Amino acid sequence: MPEIKLTQFSHGGGCGCKIAPAVLSEILAAAPGPFRIMPKELLVGTETSDDAAVYQLNDEQAIVATTDFFTPIVDDPFDFGRIAATNALSDVYAMGGTPIFALALVGMPLDKLPVEAIRRILDGGESVCREAGIPIAGGHSIDVLEPIYGLVALGVVHPQRVKKNSAAQAGDLLILGKPLGIGILSAALKKGLLSADGYAAMIDSTTRLNTPGIGLSPMEDVHAVTDVTGFGLAGHLLEICRGSQLAAEVDFAKLPLLEEARRHVQAGIVTGASGRNWKSYGAEIGLADGMAEWQQRIVTDPQTSGGLLVSCAPEAAEAVLALFRAEGFSEAAVIGTMTEASPATPRLRVS
Repeated sequence: MPEIKLTQFSHGGGCGCKIAPAVLSEILAAAPGPFRIMPKELLVGTETSDDAAVYQLNDEQAIVATTDFFTPIVDDPFDFGRIAATNALSDVYAMGGTPIFALALVGMPLDKLPVEAIRRILDGGESVCREAGIPIAGGHSIDVLEPIYGLVALGVVHPQRVKKNSAAQAGDLLILGKPLGIGILSAALKKGLLSADGYAAMIDSTTRLNTPGIGLSPMEDVHAVTDVTGFGLAGHLLEICRGSQLAAEVDFAKLPLLEEARRHVQAGIVTGASGRNWKSYGAEIGLADGMAEWQQRIVTDPQTSGGLLVSCAPEAAEAVLALFRAEGFSEAAVIGTMTEASPATPRLRVS
């Protein structure tokens, strides 16, 4: 197979190609009224920008349904497929669900990509689904200008154990499961500045399934869960704050961060999505005096297949961290707290 650089075909890679939060809100706000009438069995819909829809089937079972796809964040076809599949399944885990099967979404420029490269993308996605213990049971494909790959992911969860992003409580501790910096590393990769070790760290993080979500589901003191993706840590934490009608405080020094990402962001390497994120929600954030611009860019950095963000009672924090570490997430850390909201203070404060 000839050497193919997938990122040359994409205007923005991974979750960095998501529509900016402010624009997305404007689009969804214009949705016609009838689509807002939801059946009582729909436990989670569009109301709080949660990670997946949840539909109750009976007293013991609810279906978790989500879809996610994007353009290449890396050049290697197999790695691209793995990252995209891991990212799509993450939304099921974030709701406390267990994946049961997936459907593939495939859009490829057939006149530019050899069939072998497309096959390797699909192989990458299938390898992740095997690791998750589920089949890819079908899908859909089209001929498009940019490579696009992702999954429709379906899972199951007990209706009483769904983990929404809107049930955090004041006083909760915030725990982040994966280190930040994926968007920065992807920007460095495009510029030819990412080291082999940096690439290995990027692949390790983006292809690690967020399986702790299954174990979080029965924990009553775990009040809210989401995963950190294209809107960055700040954007997804703000969704928890808005949905829960609370505020949050984050200690920047406690944030887990991919080491090479720190060096690149301090040199000014960032994605365009980071700036769009700040423009969308920066007015809701208060930064402590003396914080550098690169630190702002860390909290707005778009994550592809990022970590779970958990809001839990302080007494549950050790059990949550132990679960993460048992599942191979040694970087998981307490990064802040949920607080009462006040008109006089920012919705999210980073210090």
